[in-house]
Amino acid sequence: MKKRTLGKTGEQLSMVGFGGILVSGVTPEESSEYVTYAIEERGINYFDVAPTYGNAEEMLGPALEPYRDQVFLACKTGKRTAEEAEQELHQSLEYLRTDHFDLYQLHAVKTEEDVNTILGPGGALETFVKAREQGLVRFLGFSAHSEEAALALMDAFSFDTILFPFNWACWHKGKFGPRTLKVANEKEMGVLALKTLAKRRWGEDEERRWSKTWYSPVDTYEEAALAVRFTFSKPIDAGPCPGHIELLTWMCDAADQFTPITEQEDAQLKEWSQDLDVIFPQDD
Repeated sequence: MKKRTLGKTGEQLSMVGFGGILVSGVTPEESSEYVTYAIEERGINYFDVAPTYGNAEEMLGPALEPYRDQVFLACKTGKRTAEEAEQELHQSLEYLRTDHFDLYQLHAVKTEEDVNTILGPGGALETFVKAREQGLVRFLGFSAHSEEAALALMDAFSFDTILFPFNWACWHKGKFGPRTLKVANEKEMGVLALKTLAKRRWGEDEERRWSKTWYSPVDTYEEAALAVRFTFSKPIDAGPCPGHIELLTWMCDAADQFTPITEQEDAQLKEWSQDLDVIFPQDD
């Protein structure tokens, strides 16, 4: 697995990360099998998890414990106040059987209210800074589902990383992502990509082939390879996989054979995107 440098942190991350939702709802044996496969067979050293991924933290902790010193472990909190964020941080550390996270992130920041609460008195950012001072976390970051929220957070605080949907369909049809990536690169942040394999929203009565993605991902390996090449042809460091082992394998195979996307291929993706109900259209 090729590795890229995560912004100014100096950390070398595998291009493809292990999305913790992959082990949500599986057996402990399956969780250990997936983690071993990712590390020993695919060369993955970047793991990302969150409390909202079902029982993923409880499953990932024991499976990852033998490898903890070999990996970069990222976790998140959806809590917006300092008190709630601190409680969730310590619960996550316990579940994941570790004394620190390499990266701790605000999860899915979307609204102006989210941003104001996080940054204000008694907001979650206070817990983040305190945890870094205490050695409970090494780097601080956030994920966002809104360009406005992402830009506001980057303007207000010197975060180490951003985790954001940098995805071919949203980029081309929704014009969603270019502003955020430009600012993150200017600030020399570590840039992590969400939703690399996302394609469109599920239809209202559509039978869902993938149970752990709230969107419809690409349909074939060939589409996955183009999606991976689109995202990683940009100045992006790494990105976690969606929640199924087949999708992890597709991303790894595509990363192993990575070549920059051509102008002709990018134009084809732009054309394909126009008829899609993309998951992140442009903010009004």
